[in-house]
Amino acid sequence: MLTVFGSTALDTIRTPKKKLTNVLGGAATFAAISASNFVDTGLIAVVGKDFPKRYHDILSKYLDIRGLSIEKGKTFRYDGSYDNTLSTRSTLKTELNVLEDFNPKVPEVYKNSQFVYLANNDPEQNISLIKEFDKVKFSMCDTIDFWISTKRDSVIKMIKMVDAVVINDEEAKFLTKEFNLIKCAKKMMQWGAKYVIIKKGEHGSLMFYDDVIFPTAGFSLEDVVDPTGAGDSFAGAMIGYLANKKSTNLSNIKKAIVYGNVLGSFAVENYGLKGLLKIKKGDIAKRIKIYEKMIRF
Repeated sequence: MLTVFGSTALDTIRTPKKKLTNVLGGAATFAAISASNFVDTGLIAVVGKDFPKRYHDILSKYLDIRGLSIEKGKTFRYDGSYDNTLSTRSTLKTELNVLEDFNPKVPEVYKNSQFVYLANNDPEQNISLIKEFDKVKFSMCDTIDFWISTKRDSVIKMIKMVDAVVINDEEAKFLTKEFNLIKCAKKMMQWGAKYVIIKKGEHGSLMFYDDVIFPTAGFSLEDVVDPTGAGDSFAGAMIGYLANKKSTNLSNIKKAIVYGNVLGSFAVENYGLKGLLKIKKGDIAKRIKIYEKMIRF
């Protein structure tokens, strides 16, 4: 089993063509639903009393939600806007609400999860949560500029405690104060991460391990409508694939990253979670075949 801890949110997303209000989102939601294509996934998150029943039903259809708390107050809300290129997102408003004082508890049934993904939460919450698992074989975390600018020392401490870090290129530079991605990765490895995966949006990703650098291309798409959650879908698929294989050798990590790129491509083709929720049996394998053709020479 895989456990994913992070935010479940009500998002307002503004793209050049459409505005979505109070749609189901959150880093943990995207990551966990993406991972559920490969492995049984438990979600640890918190929502408020205002969380719609239809969203609750979606979560319970795809995930084990014994770790989902419903607290008095409002659900975490995020409001963001994309420019015409869809590559730059500006945060207009973040309301932590029930997430602010959330004290996450790991349900007993999750405690023997061998694979744990800490989405981009408060690094201090992540640090205390990872200690509650008994048999972790592979753990991975993500972080965002909000935490880097407010709790940088805690972010570095969190990196010491996990096997792998997934982070986007701008945030890697911001966190490490380096401008070259190889230097960024080396610094994070000095802090204790065994694997560093730097996401580069539509341009794929770079994975670093020891002296190995493994670049992967993004899956080429003509119609991208909403990049929200693409990076979380990438990370969820990656750790979901590894949990399914129960193996973290280098060859499986490379394959997991390819699956991450492919699941990220499903996420951006539709608004909100729709792209991930539309995946049918066989769709992933079909796209992996196209991806192999695309990069083989």
